[in-house]
Amino acid sequence: MSPRYLVAVALSVLVAAPLSAQSVKAGIEAWQKADYSGAVAIWRPLAEHGDVDAQFNLGQAYRLGRGVPINLALAKGWFVRAADKGHLDAQTTLGLLLFQNGDLVDGLRWLKQAAESGEPRALLVYGTALYNGDGVTQDRLLGYAYVSKAAAAGLGPAKDTLSQLDELIAPADRQKALALSRAIPNGSGAAAGTAKPQRVSQAKPPAPKPTEPKPSARKLPAPEPKAQAPKPAAPQPVPSGNWRIQLGAFSQRGAAEAQYNRIAGKSALAGRRPIYVAVGTVTRLQVGPFASRAAAQAACGSIGTACFPVAVK
Repeated sequence: MSPRYLVAVALSVLVAAPLSAQSVKAGIEAWQKADYSGAVAIWRPLAEHGDVDAQFNLGQAYRLGRGVPINLALAKGWFVRAADKGHLDAQTTLGLLLFQNGDLVDGLRWLKQAAESGEPRALLVYGTALYNGDGVTQDRLLGYAYVSKAAAAGLGPAKDTLSQLDELIAPADRQKALALSRAIPNGSGAAAGTAKPQRVSQAKPPAPKPTEPKPSARKLPAPEPKAQAPKPAAPQPVPSGNWRIQLGAFSQRGAAEAQYNRIAGKSALAGRRPIYVAVGTVTRLQVGPFASRAAAQAACGSIGTACFPVAVK
């Protein structure tokens, strides 16, 4: 065999060798040094040739506006290409991006895929949606199972949500749900067929800015004229205290507002206001204040919907 042929064979082996992991890593190193343009320049040709980690990283660059102008349409396109090949981080980030921008159908579709592979953030958001019936058919046991799996993976917001669900679900149902959770795999976040994925650090899509509830457009009836001006009513005492009632945790603030609108007219809530507490990717609906735990518990018993008292620190 001639030396020239051996050189040609060696070159062909080098060309065929998987250099993408090393190159993606070089992009990571540039990114960590804040050389975002350099990182994008490394990832782009790899992404165009099908490297799923490079596709995901390029989507992150467009989503965050680092090295390139912010362009959510291009970010979505790169995430889709990686997600279609089973990249869990791409599926999750794409699902969150769509979900938080109002596209519940596609957002939950991607989050469901990632949750079924055990990705903790997807488990939390999709599990919360299942428990509340928010955009999907309600399944409280499976929703609890998904949230518990996310909490077991160490996700802080999932632990908070799970503690709330523990107050709402019966012990027997909790055991059934935990049995379901054991069938859910532990997600690694790796791309399909990638032994050592190289990705930029995960920053969650920005949570939607809270908006003040819009005033009702319903007009009050005009008072009938009277011969004598009525005496002003005695002012009602303003409720105070360090207790509230919590009526659920919702994956979207709008769902929490809708729940409050359904119970706002209850006499037990007169003079009290809703409080929307953002925790990770969920919004807790609380109403208060109440003077004591007993008063809060009594309100829960009179409004006809599941809730529980919480102390305000």
